[in-house]
Amino acid sequence: MKTSVRCIAIAAAFGSLAAPLMAETIRIAHIDPFSGPAAAIVVNANRTLRMVVDISNRDKWAGSNTLEVVNFDGKGSPQDSMQQLKNATDQGIRYIVQAHSSAVGLGLIDAINHYNERNPGKELVYLNVTNGAPEMTNEKCSFWHFRFDGNQDMKTEALTAFIAEQKNVKKVYLINQNYPTGQQTSVGVRKGLKARRPDIEIVGDDLHPMLAVKDFSPYVAKIRASGADAVVTANWSADLTLLLKAAQESGLKTAFYTYNAATTGVPTALAGAKVEDVKLVTYWNPNDDLVTAKTVMEPFRAKYDDDFVVMPYYSTIRLLTQAATNAKSFEPMAVAKAMEGLKVKSLNGEVEMRKSDHQIQQPQVVAAWTKTDGKDLKYDLEKTGYGWKTLQKFEPFVSALPTSCQMKRPG
Repeated sequence: MKTSVRCIAIAAAFGSLAAPLMAETIRIAHIDPFSGPAAAIVVNANRTLRMVVDISNRDKWAGSNTLEVVNFDGKGSPQDSMQQLKNATDQGIRYIVQAHSSAVGLGLIDAINHYNERNPGKELVYLNVTNGAPEMTNEKCSFWHFRFDGNQDMKTEALTAFIAEQKNVKKVYLINQNYPTGQQTSVGVRKGLKARRPDIEIVGDDLHPMLAVKDFSPYVAKIRASGADAVVTANWSADLTLLLKAAQESGLKTAFYTYNAATTGVPTALAGAKVEDVKLVTYWNPNDDLVTAKTVMEPFRAKYDDDFVVMPYYSTIRLLTQAATNAKSFEPMAVAKAMEGLKVKSLNGEVEMRKSDHQIQQPQVVAAWTKTDGKDLKYDLEKTGYGWKTLQKFEPFVSALPTSCQMKRPG
């Protein structure tokens, strides 16, 4: 009798050890400028992140675990963002999302590398959603950093391949914000066009202070005087809307090739200024797959009266949760290892997190600003009656550039 009781007790003890771990709440710190000139874009991005997290929790992407987003206002400054990183780590948060400013992002890579060296077993993972500076997955690459959007060189590969096929384009003017992504755009466009269409002349190349120019008419006057057939710009937020507004007011008819014309505020500015000849290189056009797009576009507008446009947040959470599922853990070290080389289905098709540099590989499209028809071109932006019509789609291999990354992996 005593032996039977002892056996039952031992079996119960081992049973408790074998039981699954209790479900966790995994907090994600979103560090971005929630105040200042870029606030409207960040609010839209944060809503997008939160909606995808809601989908993840509803559909059990992370099993019984629940994801939660915590906001930290980095004010667009590296110094303030580093302080918010400290605030997040003080709260025990180990996943960091940041997307708006490559300068901040480069600072986060260094800070997180140093933090993880000093705190083994309590590592952080940096989920970079849309920062485009190529060095982040080249010479500045880190095991703890993953990028979920194509870098600026990858987007430029697709854009210059498209421009090269436009026989009417003979002269190109470059105008960009004076920070890492803007600078790299200038370099990349020059290189891409020289390789594909050496006959195209670069007739202007301006770098201006970021989010500081109030009147772009002097720049537009230079564009007009140059005789440019096309303008290429990676400007975003007010720097793009004010540039396009100045172009329209001056009567400039030159085509604009952009990287950020779908972001918050720009569609309204385009429609208000009646600007028409605008192209966009991007990662996803909801009008290309109306069935898939419906799952996010309509619920997002119903909930927020806003548009779901920053698709890489979907890929971020999809890859994160699948990696955790494969690793059977949300420990950052295990998740980072499991995310390397991982492929998942996102809204724009299959995407892959390349192991060599932690740079996502995904399709790119070039689209034109076009009046919607409610059928084939169903989804407009910001209730303008205009949206994006895809002119050409590029499969991932077209923009899959080599990397100079020399990844240093733990152990």
